[in-house]
Amino acid sequence: MSEEKKKPGTFTVHATDGHARRGTLVTAHGEIQTPVYMPVGTQGAVKGVSPRDLKEINSQIILGNTYHLYLRPGDELVARRGGLHKFANWDKPILTDSGGFQVFSLESIRKITEQGVEFRSYLDGSKHFFSPEKVISIQNNIGSDIMMVLDECVGYGHDRDYTAKSLEMTTRWAKRCRDAYPVGSGDQLMFGIVQGGFHKDLREVSLEQLREIPFEGFAIGGLSVGEPIPDMYDILQHIGPKLPEEKPRYLMGVGTPLDILEGIANGVDMFDCVLPTRNARNGTLYTSLGKVNIKRAQYREDDSPLDPNCDCYTCRTFSKAYLRHLYTAKELLSYQLNSIHNLRFFLKLTEEARDAIEKGTFADLRKKYEAVYESPVK
Repeated sequence: MSEEKKKPGTFTVHATDGHARRGTLVTAHGEIQTPVYMPVGTQGAVKGVSPRDLKEINSQIILGNTYHLYLRPGDELVARRGGLHKFANWDKPILTDSGGFQVFSLESIRKITEQGVEFRSYLDGSKHFFSPEKVISIQNNIGSDIMMVLDECVGYGHDRDYTAKSLEMTTRWAKRCRDAYPVGSGDQLMFGIVQGGFHKDLREVSLEQLREIPFEGFAIGGLSVGEPIPDMYDILQHIGPKLPEEKPRYLMGVGTPLDILEGIANGVDMFDCVLPTRNARNGTLYTSLGKVNIKRAQYREDDSPLDPNCDCYTCRTFSKAYLRHLYTAKELLSYQLNSIHNLRFFLKLTEEARDAIEKGTFADLRKKYEAVYESPVK
């Protein structure tokens, strides 16, 4: 199939190494090479980093947050400006979550029913309602390339009965999302979300139910919700390789370097996490030689680059001493330079993974990073 004839949603696996996959996903705003890390742009902007900077560090796709963009500035306002791509001047792919995670994290100010979820705005306390149809309408207004269905994200520790009932409702909501935007409606893609908590059989039930709905991709939700890391890896190892082989696979909101490599090893193609930018603002930086706490006094007169193996603007231009000075002086430039570096580290990690899968050396790549970043699983 020639490049100009590839339709949004076309997913091609070019190489495998064990369960790890190297692929290409076609969207309306360009192709995405996988595995891929996706910077989080909650309110239509990646914190501290401009679209120009994102392109320079080879970001292929960013995330927008349905919940936040609905509350401010409003999805209809975004639609009147031509959608989020035009509004934010970002001409590459955008994925939007359903807002479900944010709504369900506000446990004290929301109410779940079969019809959807009622919640109060964290901005002004005003009352709102998200139905499956509503979240698809919002994402349609935003104009994202990939829309996520509304699901209930069940926290760690919920009992089996509640989790089972929740996943059944999530499936019904998923069908309503697909019905609200049937296949062929346009160029936006829709991903279903596998739930089931920390019960392997319930995860399989969720997956089998979602297989019956014609989604363009599948996500693993409900991980990194307070559980011990070995429990997260156990579920990931069980369900990751079982997701449909012909569709892209997305692990939602999980993302230390070793978590990403674990996901790739279990067949996951797409990742997002706020960790790189959040930790950057806290002075914790990821390098090829390990974590650096730039606040430490040992860097006060250190003229070496942050990471000698990194090609980002921060590492090409500034010393650890200067980065420490900016952080301790609380200069806004500190957040920008630290964020540029951390995002480039995560993007380069997935670039290296793509290359290693093609060469059949992914296991060696994991060992290299495990030697630097201590494995959380002994």
